[in-house]
Amino acid sequence: MILSAPLPDLLLEPLVRAALHEDLGQNGDITTRAVIPASARYKARLNARDAGVVSGMQIARIAFHLVDPTLELNIARADGTACAPGDTLMTIEGSAAAILSGERVALNFAGRLSGIASLTAGFVAEAKGTHTRITCTRKTTPGLRMVEKQAVIHGGGSNHRFGLSDAILIKDNHIAAAGGITQVLTAASASVSHMMKVEIEVDTLAQLDEVLATGGADVVLLDNMSTPDLARAVEMARGKLVTEASGNMKLERIAEVAATGVDYISSGALTHSAQTLDLGLDF
Repeated sequence: MILSAPLPDLLLEPLVRAALHEDLGQNGDITTRAVIPASARYKARLNARDAGVVSGMQIARIAFHLVDPTLELNIARADGTACAPGDTLMTIEGSAAAILSGERVALNFAGRLSGIASLTAGFVAEAKGTHTRITCTRKTTPGLRMVEKQAVIHGGGSNHRFGLSDAILIKDNHIAAAGGITQVLTAASASVSHMMKVEIEVDTLAQLDEVLATGGADVVLLDNMSTPDLARAVEMARGKLVTEASGNMKLERIAEVAATGVDYISSGALTHSAQTLDLGLDF
């Protein structure tokens, strides 16, 4: 499994701080303030209740420490590692009130991100034995793209572009609005930086033929193609373009598509359809 280095806490803190503000509101955790003595101390365990791949421990740590920097935390299962039901992922010791006040935000992030990492790991397993890599899309929760894409990495996947400014991705609507494949590739070649990649979406082998004849693309997105057409497209583009299969890429189809030799399979489902991994904080 390929893992990236953790993101700097500096980048994650604003997301976590905003979530804490949303949860604590104007008056803080009034339930905890009413019933838990300020002097009460406890050791809590963040436990997995499902099997999966862990993500969000770094964010959970930030959440608890933003509530109370004196809390003692120990991460027992690092982001990107597997977990089984009953495994303790993190222990938190210190003010019981602080632990309770940070609990929901920490669990919301960790459960959501672990769900994405776990689903990604399932896709990656289906492509095992091939050179095909699994990648995500921009179909992420608004405001959480950075951490959801990091969760894809924790699951063994790779990241597509982060936003509209990262790379040129010419889709069918661009082609229609600009007048055709030749027109968009010619225009892109005239304006693109030498540091910028150009990807173009095609739906048919005839469109791929035109892309190859025109030149100017680095990557071709093979959208909603049948498996036989994908195999033919990979042969046509071999040595000329990086190939990416996309469109309705569900778990049960990944092995079949990877066997065509495509370089990447992109799926929005990794982030928009992942089920939250069941985690709990036990006192």
